[in-house]
Amino acid sequence: MDQSMDLHAELKAALEAVAEPGRAGPMQAYMRDQFVFLGVAAPQRRTAARTLLAGLKGIDGGTLLEHAQLLWQQPEREYQHVALDMLALHRRQLGIEHIPTLLGLVRQRAWWDSVDGMAGIVGDVLQAELRRGGDGHAHMDTALRHDDYWLRRIAMLHQLGWRANTDAAWLFGAALALAHEDEFFIRKAIGWALRDYARHAPEAVTAFADAHRQQLSPLTRREALKHQPR
Repeated sequence: MDQSMDLHAELKAALEAVAEPGRAGPMQAYMRDQFVFLGVAAPQRRTAARTLLAGLKGIDGGTLLEHAQLLWQQPEREYQHVALDMLALHRRQLGIEHIPTLLGLVRQRAWWDSVDGMAGIVGDVLQAELRRGGDGHAHMDTALRHDDYWLRRIAMLHQLGWRANTDAAWLFGAALALAHEDEFFIRKAIGWALRDYARHAPEAVTAFADAHRQQLSPLTRREALKHQPR
């Protein structure tokens, strides 16, 4: 048995040891019956997997992604969450060359929980690249135009938490590029991204939302201005 299979077997045993089968049904219903669950709540999942995931410190990004792919193939949703926990914990071992693989991975069994988790990981990788003087939006222009709206959502959200490092021109341009869409998850993402930036530049977001009132959906505007004085 290779290292990947060893890790998977140990994670499987750790999760099954803390699973509460009675939770599985409600968890599945909350996710609109798209996935099956073991019945492991997030705090218990993180505690159960912490030591095993910490042991991966220092491995290269390619091997990390191999572990993630193996976890992603498992039917129970908790395994995809463990994969995201692992990638987030070891995000410094990932570079922009890994982003296409990350985006390909998240398109499998995609829903808002895994997509938003991956958006945070991609954003962390790109912000680290930006600090090194590289492209803070690598692959995001392509994702913004992708046929898969989950990738468009990741592109819209990748600057969450960047504050002063946010490229406002890119953010506002992306918001307008997607503003015509009817998809709930896109409209919500535009508003969320704008609201996040408003924590750093409230006047700029208010001015943008007012100037493009006709283009932005009511949902997007509500989300964007949720914490703004009016």
